Amino acid sequence: MYWSGATTSTTGGGSPTDTGNFVVTLDQVPRWTDAENRLSLGYDNDDPSFSNSYFCDPLTSINEEENSGNGVVSRFPVDHEINSTIYLWRGNPWNLEVDAVVNSTNENMDEAQSSPGLHAAAGTGLAEECATLGGCRTGMAKVTNAYDLPARRVIHTVGPKYAVKYHTAAENALSHCYRSCLELLIENGLQSIAMGCIYTEAKGYPRESAAHVAIRTVRRLLEKHKDKISAVVFCTTTTIDTEIYKRLLPLYFPRDKHEEEVAILKLPADVGDENGETIIDERKIRIKPLPKKIVPKPPQVEVDPPVSDVGLVQRNSSYLDSYLDPAFMSLIKDPDQRRKEQWEKTAQAQSGWNFAKMLGFGDLGGPPLSIAEEYSLHSRSLAKANSLNLSELAEMKIVYRGGVDSEGRPVMVVVGAHFLLRCLDLDRFVLHVVKEFEPIIQKPYTIVYFHSAASLQLQPNLGWMRRLQQILGRKHQRNLHAIYVLHPSFHLRATIFALQLFVDGVTWKKVVYADKLLQLFRHVPREQLSIPDFVFQHDLEVNGGKGLIVDPRTKYVYHRP
Repeated sequence: MYWSGATTSTTGGGSPTDTGNFVVTLDQVPRWTDAENRLSLGYDNDDPSFSNSYFCDPLTSINEEENSGNGVVSRFPVDHEINSTIYLWRGNPWNLEVDAVVNSTNENMDEAQSSPGLHAAAGTGLAEECATLGGCRTGMAKVTNAYDLPARRVIHTVGPKYAVKYHTAAENALSHCYRSCLELLIENGLQSIAMGCIYTEAKGYPRESAAHVAIRTVRRLLEKHKDKISAVVFCTTTTIDTEIYKRLLPLYFPRDKHEEEVAILKLPADVGDENGETIIDERKIRIKPLPKKIVPKPPQVEVDPPVSDVGLVQRNSSYLDSYLDPAFMSLIKDPDQRRKEQWEKTAQAQSGWNFAKMLGFGDLGGPPLSIAEEYSLHSRSLAKANSLNLSELAEMKIVYRGGVDSEGRPVMVVVGAHFLLRCLDLDRFVLHVVKEFEPIIQKPYTIVYFHSAASLQLQPNLGWMRRLQQILGRKHQRNLHAIYVLHPSFHLRATIFALQLFVDGVTWKKVVYADKLLQLFRHVPREQLSIPDFVFQHDLEVNGGKGLIVDPRTKYVYHRP
């Protein structure tokens, strides 16, 4: 189909004079560094819409004042070795005898959407091979055989559609097209390539903007792999594209110091990164050092840590611990080390609570929970409580919501006698308490505990109290204002003292004892509480009927004269 040789017009870079069934070698294509290329890269003005006055030649528009470049360092300095690989030719790339030619296609690699005339020149074998590749994504490239073309391979790539709203994305996708083609060239052991304009009018990409992306991407890749690529031929098929490349090539491939100085002044502000892609400052990953903080270092004896603990020593430095959350740091410890520490805390706690057991308070021990463990325990317990039917415990009136105290804080009432007489399943009772307390512990609140007649009943193991403290967590401890205990016994006072020592010194130190109902009413108004009848009776018996008379039927309270 092809015959070797070229017409006179092709050696000067002009378009072919017939249907294109000829082969042009690189020796017949003007090199960018050729001295005569400045003037001999002529063309026939066959495009009626083209006007020479529309384009301004940067090499002739510079004035003497701008000639110095104001001392700015060139972003694309003169490099004769790179320039020797660049060619500019007017014609179809598949007429060139090179190692690979570029075909601009769509994602399905359809013949109808490819570079016009390429499939017809290559033969039917090219379309058949393209159908087996499974398409190609935008910005990517795939390689096939060249079949009837004078080239050895065809590199297919998919250019992006252009929209002003997504200008940056289109630029980077187009840049990736050119870079992928050159990378495939190198991967396949090829050295010369002919590249037409990947952007097309059908996809709406502005010609001059696309040419900037194409030329600067090729320049950046050649800077890294100039020893692996011998020739890159920019092929144009229209007068407008030819003129654009003639004006822009000196900016990215300056051939002397004069063109380099012009490029300093005429290049756009954004010429991309080291790959030629557009830089977006907002999307840069910024890594800043931690703020300096002087932490006194205690004297330490240099001891070589075991190999297994090297990572822990580095992570547990005093510098990082001053900035990182201890709860978070506890999660990244070595699992074996974490289990060992947990075991040691448990063993220590169990050995320390024997005194509480000797006093008959039960097992009040157990290691303290971290914030993460406490949060997880509370969440799981609350979810389980909400999923169970605990109505029988609510009917026992062991724990119920009262009104508000004298300062407007919500009140939770606990009746000790009901608990001792009726509560059998402590695990279910703990879940019931968690469910009842959840709405009020979000803000400051008060607890009123009636110990009236409770001392006459059997005392339960108070180990469940430790469990309840852990589930309610720090939020309960922080928001609890006071625990008002009515009619405390000696045993109860001893128990609370043990809770202060062994369970939670912060919470149980908020206990306020009230020996009489009148003392309790100073903190919580009478009308805010629902008080069982036996509490009034117990108050009369304990206090000898002095000071306060209560009618159990009407709940009327008055002072005895």
